[in-house]
Amino acid sequence: MNTTFGGKPHVLILGGGSVGLTTASDLRKTLGTEVAITVVDPRPYMTYAPFLPEVGAGSIDPRNVLAPLRKVLAGAKVVTGAVSQIRSAENTVVVTIEEDVQLEISYDYLVVGLGSVPRLLPIPGLAENAIGFKQVEEAITVRDRILANLAEAASTKDPKIRKRLLTFTFIGGGFAGGEAIAETEDMVRDALRYYPDLHASDIRFVLIDAAPFVFPELTEDQRAYVLNQLRERGIEVKLETFLNSAEDGLIKTSDGDEFETGLLVWNAGVKPNPVLSDDESSDLPVITERGPMMGKLEALADLRVNGADGPLENVFVGGDCAAVPDLASGEGKFCPPNAQHAVRQGKRVADNIARSVQGRPLVDYYHKNLGVMATLGMYKGVGRLNVADKELDIRGLPAWAMARAYHVYAMPTLGRKAAVIAGWASNLISRRDIVGIPQSSTPRAAFEYAANSGKKK
Repeated sequence: MNTTFGGKPHVLILGGGSVGLTTASDLRKTLGTEVAITVVDPRPYMTYAPFLPEVGAGSIDPRNVLAPLRKVLAGAKVVTGAVSQIRSAENTVVVTIEEDVQLEISYDYLVVGLGSVPRLLPIPGLAENAIGFKQVEEAITVRDRILANLAEAASTKDPKIRKRLLTFTFIGGGFAGGEAIAETEDMVRDALRYYPDLHASDIRFVLIDAAPFVFPELTEDQRAYVLNQLRERGIEVKLETFLNSAEDGLIKTSDGDEFETGLLVWNAGVKPNPVLSDDESSDLPVITERGPMMGKLEALADLRVNGADGPLENVFVGGDCAAVPDLASGEGKFCPPNAQHAVRQGKRVADNIARSVQGRPLVDYYHKNLGVMATLGMYKGVGRLNVADKELDIRGLPAWAMARAYHVYAMPTLGRKAAVIAGWASNLISRRDIVGIPQSSTPRAAFEYAANSGKKK
C-alpha cells in the first residue's frame, strides 16, 4: 500500500513523543492547512516520561500522563505503526501497521524523533526477569507488583518467601532509576500502615549502579545529599557495583552479594532506536564511534541531519536519537537527552520547516539549561536552578514543589494538567490507593480458568 500527498508540502514525523508532538502542534499553528502532517508512532498517545516515577508510586493516575495524539493533533493524520524502513534517498518511509500490512509514505520533509530504548547488557537472567521503566505500562506493572507483593507477604507464613517478596531491586542510579526507587519506597512506607503484620524492617530496597555516585546531573554536594537521604530511609545503595546475574530471580552482584528479589527494575541507560543503526532498515547516517553518541543521528545546529556530503536539506532530528550541539554550553558539547530540550527542539524544528517552506533562512537551536529537578517521594526533592547566571541549590519541600509545578506546566493539554492537579488534591484527602492489580497483565486468566474448570481430564 502506498500513501502520497500532493499539492501541498507533506511533513512526515516519526515518533509521537515530545519532539514529534511539539513539532506537529507548532507546525499546525504556524502554517495551518498549508502543509499536510503525518505522525507515526506504535502507540496512539504521547507519554510524559518525567511523571512515570509518580505513576509507579500511585501518586498520579496512569491515563493522566498520556496525551492522545489524535485528540491533541487535530487536523494531522496519525498512523499507529512501527517504522520498518527509512529510505531518505527516495523520500519514503515504510511503516508496519499489522504483521503483514505495510504503508509506504512519501514526504517532502522528514522529522526523526524516534527516541530511545533500554540498553540491555548480556547479563544472565536479565532479559527474562527484569522490567524497564520507560513506558507507562511498565510503571503501572512496577506499582502493581510491589503492592501485590505486600499483600502476599502479609499472608504467608514462610519467612523465605516473605523475604523474597519484600525485596525490590533497581538497577541504575540516574534520574530515572533514582526517582523510581525513591518514589516507590515512599509508597511502600505509606502503605505499611495498612499491614499490621509487616514492619519497615521487613522491606529491602536495593539500588545498584556501576558509577561512583547517583544522579550524575547534580553537583557533587547534591549527590552526597541524595545518597544520604536514600540511605537514611533504609534504601541500600551499592555504588561501583555491577549486576552479574539475575537468573530465576536470584541477584548476584560484583561485590559478592547474593539475594532473591521479588522485583527487578532496569534503568541502566538507553540507546537510540535500533531501526536507525540497522543498514537494512535505514539509509540515514548514524554516529559509529563508540561512546554516548553512538547510534545517534548527527544534527547540525539548525537540527538538520548531517550527512556524509553535508546537510540533508529536508531531514530534521531531535530528542534522544539525536546528537544536537549545545551552543549554550560551549564547543564540543551536546544537549542532554531530557524533556526540557526535546520540547524546545521540536519547536525549533517546526519553525525551521516553516522557514524552509516560506523560503526564509533557518535558525540554529540554542537553549540555556534551566536546571534540573528531581522528586524523592512526597514533599521531598532536590535540584539546581539556573537564574541570572547563578546556580541555586534547592532541596526538600521547595525542590519537590518546583519539580511538580514545572512538569504540570510542561504536560501537554489543559485537561491533563487539571487531571494531574486534581489527583494530587484527592491524594491529600484520601491518601494513595494501595490496591495492586497484577492480573491486569493477563486479563483472560479468570475467563480461561472458568472455561477449563468443567472439562474432564
